Amino acid sequence: MQRGLGQDALVRSLRLLGLRSGQTVLVHASLRSIGTIDGGVATLTDALMCVLGAEGTLVVPTFTSGNSETSHAYREVTREMTDEEIMEYRDRMPAFDLRASSAIECGRLSEHVRLLGNAVRSAHPQTSFAAVGAEADWLMADHHPECHLGERSPLAKLAKLEAVVLLLGVGFDKCSAFHLAEYRYRPDPPEVRYGCVVRVDGRRTWTYYEDVVLDDRDFAECGAALERSEKIRRGWVGEADSRLFPLPKAVAFAERWLSEKRGRAEE
Repeated sequence: MQRGLGQDALVRSLRLLGLRSGQTVLVHASLRSIGTIDGGVATLTDALMCVLGAEGTLVVPTFTSGNSETSHAYREVTREMTDEEIMEYRDRMPAFDLRASSAIECGRLSEHVRLLGNAVRSAHPQTSFAAVGAEADWLMADHHPECHLGERSPLAKLAKLEAVVLLLGVGFDKCSAFHLAEYRYRPDPPEVRYGCVVRVDGRRTWTYYEDVVLDDRDFAECGAALERSEKIRRGWVGEADSRLFPLPKAVAFAERWLSEKRGRAEE
């Protein structure tokens, strides 16, 4: 039987890619792309924390779109439903619960980290993050419920800490850090009304708020331009083509790129 990757091999690959002890890293990962890992997602998590050490912090997205009536998934599911069917569907939608809501839509690494005993999760009902490590408590605190991924979210704090982004077997289309640039690329970015169901004191409650329009459809194009212009560490972790780069520089580049591209479209 062919053996999979062990922790030592993953640690070597991550260090060759440029990940270092003491860093704060935002990770988007596809375990399928990496290949077979002995011990699965737990081994990958252990390898990441081994490299980061006691002073480092691992951050993952733990987004939940299933509780939102304004998500792309909701619009697709309800597109051909009758009003009665929509009401029945809404009644079945899972209310966001900080401790219980799954993050599996962001991948197995996100869900595994969320469930760790020492993990801290931010409180946004649609775009939460989870973290373990030295800066986890500070990073996850005060995620404002009306700010998905802007100045009152963990992304802004990650930028202040000069965190790095690690894309393990996924492309720039999954790079959530670019969303911070959507809040910054112009003084008055377009906004939209969002709605989602949350659990408050054990009861399902619908909440609505205005926030910046989030649109990742051009993130792959933005990332390709970033890679042509900035130094991006690139290498293999198992079978996964992977990238490591500074989060603040990526956000600053995306601000300029979005200002030029989207600015023209919005004129």
